[in-house]
Amino acid sequence: MSAEASVGSHAADSAQPAASQPSCQNTDEQRNQGLLGSKYIKLNVGGSLHYTTVQTLSKEDSLLRSICNGGTEVTIDSEGWVVLDRSGRHFSLVLNFLRDGSVPLPEDHRELGEVLKEAQYYRVQGLVQHCLSAMQKQKDVFESVCRIPMLTSAKEEQKMIATCRKPVVKLQNNRGNNKYSYTSNSDDNLLKNIELFDKLVLRFNGRVLFVKDVLGDEICCWSFYGEGRKIAEVCCTSIVYATEKKQTKVEFPEARIFEETLNILIYENSRASGPGGLHLLDSRGPGSSLGAGQSEEEGGAVGGDRRVRRIHVRRHIMHDERGTASKLCIKTNNVKIVGMRE
Repeated sequence: MSAEASVGSHAADSAQPAASQPSCQNTDEQRNQGLLGSKYIKLNVGGSLHYTTVQTLSKEDSLLRSICNGGTEVTIDSEGWVVLDRSGRHFSLVLNFLRDGSVPLPEDHRELGEVLKEAQYYRVQGLVQHCLSAMQKQKDVFESVCRIPMLTSAKEEQKMIATCRKPVVKLQNNRGNNKYSYTSNSDDNLLKNIELFDKLVLRFNGRVLFVKDVLGDEICCWSFYGEGRKIAEVCCTSIVYATEKKQTKVEFPEARIFEETLNILIYENSRASGPGGLHLLDSRGPGSSLGAGQSEEEGGAVGGDRRVRRIHVRRHIMHDERGTASKLCIKTNNVKIVGMRE
């Protein structure tokens, strides 16, 4: 009898866990049913507490909707909070997106990446696309920021200009390359040329490639390139003859520089469509030759039948004209314009 009793008691003990397991499963089922039937839901996301509605979480086909309809197993504590093992730093942003359909995103690239990770985890595709669009805009803004390449040789400069798909504006600025003294206004005009270069960079950034050469042979000279070749040149330096000594004078032909910069925009995107637009600035027809006595300085041939338009601003002060007037000589396209300037 004792052996049978012990066997019976052992069978009863072994039957108790089997009976208790269905009871736990029924409890989980009741909790899931309670979550399905409830209107509100309490979320504990990494210690950050959020109280919202099932309707809000079910707006998109996401992990949160799956939690609400019982498709995903969740942990519910004794107080009824649904525990999610994620950082709660950006979860309010996810909730606001589900509520409103849009939400302001952080401008910091790192934080934006964190929001994207959370949106991908919760499978909120609308927020994922919103984050990707914002990141693309940041990338476009970053690419439009002015970046100045550092060149170490003339060969690198020539290669960059020849292969560039954009028009190129180059400023040679080497104040030390001078064997004469400067006039009183030369330093101010030199600074004005540099300031104009910076303004043009900000104005036409992304459309024109700007190059500054501080080791060239010219003191102040602007060069304009299109489709890999030089189109125009504006030299801002001249030699002034005064009494028994010579002086170097730096001019600031702002209107001419700005005009040539606008002209060079004709060559924008011309590499992709083939050599087009060159005829707009060429004054000689194909097959024509240089005239008698014509030199490259006055528009000679460069690269076959193409010429470089050079504009040199020169003021020659004669001994008998020092106090009255200066002589202005501008040469462009074989036309020499001489006038007196008070």
